[in-house]
Amino acid sequence: MKPFRNRLTLIIMTLIGISMLGAGFAVASVFKQYHINLLEDNMIREINLIQGTLNFPDNSSGKEAEYYTAKSMQLQQLADARVTFIARNGSVIGDSEKSPELMDNHGEREEIRQAEQRGTGRSIRYSSTLGQDMIYVARPVTQGGFDGYIRLSMSLETVDEGVRKGWMVMGAGLLILFVVAALVSYRIAAGLTSPLEKITSVARNISRLDYDARVHLERKDEIGQLASAINGMADSLQTQLQTIRDNEGLLRSVLSNMTGGILMLSGDGTVVLINPAAEGMLGIKAGQIRGRSYTDLRQHYELNKVIEEGLERRERFQEERSLYFPIESVIRFDGVVMTHEDGTYRGMLFHLQDVTEIRRLERMRSEFVANVSHELKTPLAAVKGFAETLLGGVEDEKTSRSFIRIIYDESERLNRLIRDILELSKIESKRSVMEYSPIHLSTFFESLFEFMLPHARDKQIQMKMDVPDELFIEGDEDKLRQIFTNLLSNAVNYTQEGGRVQLSVDEVLSEEHGERVILTVKDSGIGIPKKDLPRIFERFYRVDKARSRGSGGTGLGLSIVKHLVELHSGTIKVDSEPGLGSSFVIELPMLQEG
Repeated sequence: MKPFRNRLTLIIMTLIGISMLGAGFAVASVFKQYHINLLEDNMIREINLIQGTLNFPDNSSGKEAEYYTAKSMQLQQLADARVTFIARNGSVIGDSEKSPELMDNHGEREEIRQAEQRGTGRSIRYSSTLGQDMIYVARPVTQGGFDGYIRLSMSLETVDEGVRKGWMVMGAGLLILFVVAALVSYRIAAGLTSPLEKITSVARNISRLDYDARVHLERKDEIGQLASAINGMADSLQTQLQTIRDNEGLLRSVLSNMTGGILMLSGDGTVVLINPAAEGMLGIKAGQIRGRSYTDLRQHYELNKVIEEGLERRERFQEERSLYFPIESVIRFDGVVMTHEDGTYRGMLFHLQDVTEIRRLERMRSEFVANVSHELKTPLAAVKGFAETLLGGVEDEKTSRSFIRIIYDESERLNRLIRDILELSKIESKRSVMEYSPIHLSTFFESLFEFMLPHARDKQIQMKMDVPDELFIEGDEDKLRQIFTNLLSNAVNYTQEGGRVQLSVDEVLSEEHGERVILTVKDSGIGIPKKDLPRIFERFYRVDKARSRGSGGTGLGLSIVKHLVELHSGTIKVDSEPGLGSSFVIELPMLQEG
């Protein structure tokens, strides 16, 4: 910045060297302008005086030109200035120097345009009417029957005469100015450039994203105001940048954590934005597709069709399509049109929602209704058939009692089925109240085995229990009894005579889940085929339907077991080999002390 200081000093000295000429013209110009300003202010006051004192009659008579011409001549004598009355459309309706009929339209004159825009118009120009330089001042007036402008004009000869007299006074002053300016020029240059150097340095730092940079100047002049403006700009930029970063972070967090997918396309089909949820649904990475056309998603034919239709229709829509990559899924597409602030088309925003699980649950609900109807149909048909036979009359008492026994057994089966359906419905709808209490596992399973042993002895099945004496868990005892009664009953029912059923309990420590208890029900029964393992916890699903009904099962037991285990914050899994038996493994949390 020091070269600029030197140049500034040289410029000042050069100006001093030509001060006799340059300063003279400058002072003369100021002097002249001062006189012109005084003259203009005086003319404005005279216009205001004319407006306040002159009578403005209704111009309906058609003699307004004569009236205003006469008045302008009278006013010229009083104001010592040319007076002109101009209509709103620019036509002259009265002038003190020349007939209005001979004058052109004044609507485009500088002073008239300024008066219309600012309230007061000023201009200096050569008057072709009078043949000399004139100063013009005009103001709009709407009063009485007059709607237009009053303009005063005066010759600048008196101003030029004053300037000529001023030249004599300025000569001595300019000489003194030359000497003083030469002495202080360098000091002035240094005083001006030093704070500017500081301001420039701070501005350069701000341009380099250093928004903590500030100008430290204790000045009240324009340079101090400039420094304050620079500091204020830095504060504003810092605040706005932080706001932008916060909003960007919030938007990024929302997009990243949305369960639904977001796919934004420009008007020409270029992918502008894709969030992680959409990446997972489509099996792609944002970096692979962002900035490219949607047609590059060649593996998703249905998706391309939806996008193509949305870009063509340019209206909101909802559709469901099946995608088969990376996995088969049902995706709901919500398309929304995006526009600019002026309403022009910008592109399309697609919201992708994976409804595969919803549609699977709907299908399961439909299958559940069908299965319930089917399960109820068989016992009802048996009850109805044997009841009709009894009503028709059966003479053999033994046969009658046999029919009645069948009716009773089928009604019991209906009762169990309805009870299990209601229990499952209560559990799934979260209406099953959990009554937690500490449970001593050894005592709990001893009572359960006493209940199961008679049935096991009938089939000569050996039942063993391996439960540590010191283990406790926290849970609902009735629901846990329902869980293990079901599992042990299934183990006994599906194990051949002479087989074995074993219950074991182990304590494990997991870094992720803390202390857990592993409860295993293992049998040496017929086992479950591999293809049926994923579905055995579904409602009404049976591996061997004939045997399940023969054993009195409703097909809901394992589904109830799974839901009750989940209510205890546990998990259940099964491992089985046909002909070798099955193992049901339940993992439950330990009793928390304290």
